[in-house]
Amino acid sequence: MQELDERKIKILQAIIQNYLETGEPVGSRTISKYTDLNLSSATIRNEMSDLEDMGYIIQPHTSAGRIPTDKGYRFYVDLLLLDKNQEVENMKNILIEKADRLEHLLEQVAKLLAVNTNYVTMVTSPQYKKKVKFIQLTEIDNKQLLAVIVFEGNIVKNEIIKVSDYLSKEIVLKLNIVLNTFLQGLDLAEINLPVITQMKEQAGDDYRALVNDVLDAIMRSIKEDDDFKVYTSGATNILKYPELSNTEKASELIYTLEEKKMLTDLIQDKMDEEDIRGIQVYIGDETPIESMKDCSVVTATYEVEEGVYGKVGIIGPKRMDYERVVATLQNLMSQLDDIFKNKT
Repeated sequence: MQELDERKIKILQAIIQNYLETGEPVGSRTISKYTDLNLSSATIRNEMSDLEDMGYIIQPHTSAGRIPTDKGYRFYVDLLLLDKNQEVENMKNILIEKADRLEHLLEQVAKLLAVNTNYVTMVTSPQYKKKVKFIQLTEIDNKQLLAVIVFEGNIVKNEIIKVSDYLSKEIVLKLNIVLNTFLQGLDLAEINLPVITQMKEQAGDDYRALVNDVLDAIMRSIKEDDDFKVYTSGATNILKYPELSNTEKASELIYTLEEKKMLTDLIQDKMDEEDIRGIQVYIGDETPIESMKDCSVVTATYEVEEGVYGKVGIIGPKRMDYERVVATLQNLMSQLDDIFKNKT
């Protein structure tokens, strides 16, 4: 890549992109129409002559335009992958910065809500609607591929895939094209047998097992909830209510709130079952957690961006002030909407 200056790179890219679209040799007049180049046909002809001398393009016959050589294609593909790697890295850095700010905000929301209501509060980190945005396979060595899987909401997951035989860069590129052609925009339910069958046919018999391994990696990534967190506050507020302040009941409830595993399972199940919007109220036995049978749980949904949402909940006695709690949550949702629209 170092032997080509920026102008030659742009011209080579224009030649390859035009040839990929038309299948016809590309002349200097065609390239001169690319407005971002702003070069005369004569200048472009000189640059194309240099690119031909360097082996990146050839002239199939006299008076014809140029077409890419294998060396030209290789340059184009390597540059494409380099740009995509940089895009993924930049995306990761942005997401890490956002996550840090969001975590602090959610912790503060839980604390302020507990103070204002005198109940127990919980706020979950956002869950993402995991539709595949794009997939990139990159060779690590002769025995391993790195699968970078990006979901809508710009969630990035990395998976290492072992391979039995060496894969050329051309084969890896072909697999990337097949995977993205069939899987972009699909979620778990939509990656069905017909889709998988067509993918395997396109990939070829030699790579059916590898396609299976990539699909397994995608499934693991979709199902992972390792980043899901529940922030709680105000656990000692339950002692203010006689029906919950019994020593045994209070200790069990406080343990549930501090340990969080059952609470996490409950919230995730409810998020899967219910419409994600609006206010939900679970009273007594409607909550499957034994230590919360004497409680009511009122939840609302906040949305960071389309397909990225979490829950805010208030836990109190069954005789809680429902009207005030619902109004508080509705007001909070409105404030969070304003924050996320301005900050995300």
